[in-house]
Amino acid sequence: MEHPIDLARRDGLNGRCRRALLIGTAFLLATFVTPAIHAQVYRWVDENGVIHLSSEKPPAGVKAERLDIKTSSTARRPSTSSTSGRSSGSNQPPPKPVSPEQAAARAQLLGQLQTRECVIALEALERKTGGTEPTSATEIRRLKQTADLNCSDDPVLRREQEEMAAKLRVANSPDCVEARNRLWEMMAPGSTTPKDTLRSQQAFVDGHCTAPVR
Repeated sequence: MEHPIDLARRDGLNGRCRRALLIGTAFLLATFVTPAIHAQVYRWVDENGVIHLSSEKPPAGVKAERLDIKTSSTARRPSTSSTSGRSSGSNQPPPKPVSPEQAAARAQLLGQLQTRECVIALEALERKTGGTEPTSATEIRRLKQTADLNCSDDPVLRREQEEMAAKLRVANSPDCVEARNRLWEMMAPGSTTPKDTLRSQQAFVDGHCTAPVR
């Protein structure tokens, strides 16, 4: 039986995985934003299932999730909320000017999130077009559009993203699923696994089966 983490990583469309992606997004928000800076991005899925990320509000009428973090000298607190795009004629107050530091933090955060979505889409494309899983033309088109929107146009960065996708593919492979499940059993209460065997299994999982994105 596969570990729940592996089940969640197996398919980017199911609800469990989407919740995991949101948790991972919140983790990135807490990790990549410097203190005393407010960064904010919007994430939404269009009618075709394509994932969009932007530092600007979505088009009018589009329901999006707002991902932001407000930091202080004592704590970092990521938060998520839902918002809908509004027309320019609404009574909402004008947005506050963005400082260079805020703009830089927002750009860094957006780049990290886009790389994550890119890598997940590239890995899923390779897996689904390899004939190992049932798929559809609609799903392939959705993944390609998600990759096109979020992967970098820079050849060097795009190559790095493709290498990350290859590592993610290995981490999701049956061998790594089995290795993680075996490690999980070794670490279970009451296990009599020798420490040397446990360390060897942990080293294998850390060295070969750790996903580059979560």
